[in-house]
Amino acid sequence: MIKFCKRAIPHLVLASLLLSPLALVGCAAHAEYRVYDPDDGTYHYWNGESVYYSQWEHETHRHHEDYRKRNADEQNQYWQWRQGHGDHNQNNNDHGHDNH
Repeated sequence: MIKFCKRAIPHLVLASLLLSPLALVGCAAHAEYRVYDPDDGTYHYWNGESVYYSQWEHETHRHHEDYRKRNADEQNQYWQWRQGHGDHNQNNNDHGHDNH
């Protein structure tokens, strides 16, 4: 049993080192970021926005694609749709102020 543990530990350490970047990438997909809404000239935080975005994709018969990979026209179409759905104007924008 001790021999097994001595041989297994280096393999477990190596496996955890190799897999840890994958875990970080998965977390990054859920990170908060800001997006610009050209219709009202404001920035919105994307946290919690995925539910509405998925609904928009479904209702408009689009395949799933990360919002940031869509072209500007599709992003604009999303915000036009979004203004009529949910709590669009409640605490999810910073009124166009860039806080960098």
